[in-house]
Amino acid sequence: MGINLSARITALVFASVLSAFAEPKVTKDIPYRPDAESEYTRESCKLDLKIPDGAKDFKTVVWFHGGGLTGGNKSFIRISDDIAQVAVNYRLMTKENGLKGEDCIEDAAAAVAWTLDHIAEYGGDPGKVYVTGMSAGGYLTMMVGMDPKWLKAFGHSNKEIAGLAPISGQATKHFAVREFAGDTDPQFLPKIDALAPLAHVGADFPPIVSICGQPPYEWKCRAEENRLLIASCVALGHPWARYVELPLSDHGRAKTGGVPYVEMFVKGRLP
Repeated sequence: MGINLSARITALVFASVLSAFAEPKVTKDIPYRPDAESEYTRESCKLDLKIPDGAKDFKTVVWFHGGGLTGGNKSFIRISDDIAQVAVNYRLMTKENGLKGEDCIEDAAAAVAWTLDHIAEYGGDPGKVYVTGMSAGGYLTMMVGMDPKWLKAFGHSNKEIAGLAPISGQATKHFAVREFAGDTDPQFLPKIDALAPLAHVGADFPPIVSICGQPPYEWKCRAEENRLLIASCVALGHPWARYVELPLSDHGRAKTGGVPYVEMFVKGRLP
């Protein structure tokens, strides 16, 4: 009896150790707008899902790639495997397809809505969905998380998001959004309208940490815009708005240096 009990305990411990090192489950190219009228939308709007094997009620990060809203491709980021990841592709603007910034934001909102709707089917907690992205992906993160109209169109509130962690996102109106709308003003002339995250600063949206490289290495004006965004939120009474500047980091290195802060934020370990 004692031997059998000891063997069972050993087996349970061994199984526990194995589960701790189990490989995450990856599902590729899940359509999140399968009913869209446009074939290009159906083909573009796909996501990859990586979930912790055997875990329940886990946290999830939705990741939007960069590329100026005109390029780039979905990929996972290097964070702990006990956090699920949703890596998103969205429609890209080209001179030929006539798309505008609103189309990219709409897709981003649809991907977040899909995650809120479906992550429980995979064992995740829909109340623990975080949104993040790099550069253009950071811009999409802020627009979807700060302006409630985008998720409302898909039957959700931006307040359902557990937190926002844009990395080097443009806080004024994105330069490519302006270009494809026919704006010929200089790129670094700031514009703030409904398609600028700075137009939506306030206290009534999810916790946010804005992560950015350091001037003069970072993209021109990028750090200053994000400092202003967070400072404005704090001044308006936002209960949890933080800014992280990465020393000596240019725009490209902001992703490498910023992702660990995303993980700390998701795990509640960010000072």
